Amino acid sequence: HSVVRNALFCLETAADEKENHVYTKALMAYTFALAGKEEKRKALLSLLEKEAVKKDGSVHWQRPGKEPEVDLPYFRYRAPSAEVEMTAYVLLAHLTTQPAPSQEELSFASLIAKWITSQQNPNGGFSSTQ
Repeated sequence: HSVVRNALFCLETAADEKENHVYTKALMAYTFALAGKEEKRKALLSLLEKEAVKKDGSVHWQRPGKEPEVDLPYFRYRAPSAEVEMTAYVLLAHLTTQPAPSQEELSFASLIAKWITSQQNPNGGFSSTQ
């Protein structure tokens, strides 16, 4: 459909900008995955991997300039909802590909899933409303 084609063209142009926010890159990576634009998906995931926070055997993304976590006894830090959301979009972008994700992508996705599950509250939900 022409409207979808024009929208994808607009997003492809925006994806080429150098100063995209990490949240925008995560959202566009998933969008291109859904649209079957494999080259754009991979390019964005490659950029996102460079910005990933790899800690304690897990991977996630956070907003630039964010204050470091305070390590307090008897307190379990939970990330803001925007960080849970953008990390979830990166996970979806890794898993939404044709043909099925490679073993390497699945291994990396498991590190992302590990971080996301660590963000669950005691009732099994998340701080995000998305």
